[in-house]
Amino acid sequence: VALEAPNKNIFFSPVSISIAFAMLALGARSVTKTQILEGLAFNLTEIQEKEIHEGFHNLMHMLSHPENGVQLNMGNAIFLTEKLKPLKKFLDEAKPLYQLDVLASDFSNPIEAEKEINDYIEKKTQGKITNLVKEMDPQTVMLLASFVFFRGNWEQPFDPENTEEREFFVDAETTVKVPMMYQLGTFDFYFDKELPCTVVRLHYNGSATAFLVLPAKGKMKQLEQTLAKERVQEWSDHLLQR
Repeated sequence: VALEAPNKNIFFSPVSISIAFAMLALGARSVTKTQILEGLAFNLTEIQEKEIHEGFHNLMHMLSHPENGVQLNMGNAIFLTEKLKPLKKFLDEAKPLYQLDVLASDFSNPIEAEKEINDYIEKKTQGKITNLVKEMDPQTVMLLASFVFFRGNWEQPFDPENTEEREFFVDAETTVKVPMMYQLGTFDFYFDKELPCTVVRLHYNGSATAFLVLPAKGKMKQLEQTLAKERVQEWSDHLLQR
């Protein structure tokens, strides 16, 4: 992903992706439903589908609850052609569980459809995500959008005056110049020798935290391939103040 857009910021949310697929499982049947839920690593012999959806609903509610200046909004939307009518049962379950909006869109007019979708996402993310979709296929019949908006204040704010251009190494052959902010202080720090990479944890006001991970030169792809909750937990367990 980084190679495809070396000069752009990249943001992805595993939680948002998982929620979107779980929601789709509500409208799926038989083998397709099983494949979606098992693809999310659920053992359907040990947990009922109802528990899965209630769990995601509770997670969304917990994450969206404002706390001490930290704001996180999540939601889902399906844009459909007027010819495609979703089952009433799916809508009755998905709307309250997953905060789903269902909107009609004329994909045969791609320019107008793009504007409708982009305007919706821009409004829901308070202007942070613009022009999400481009060059839509007029043969499209459905588009699923899952969005996340986050806003928080650092416990130790950065000074915009302390910003300078520095090199960012995408891989062994690709280097880009990006503006980087810096500050001096004591932080939670860990050097992962296995990858290798440097990890720093920064705190927001409240209980939210962020892990900033700097892979060694040429190790971005290796980091992407091994990034999982177990890895993050390992980092958290080994952090030291430095």
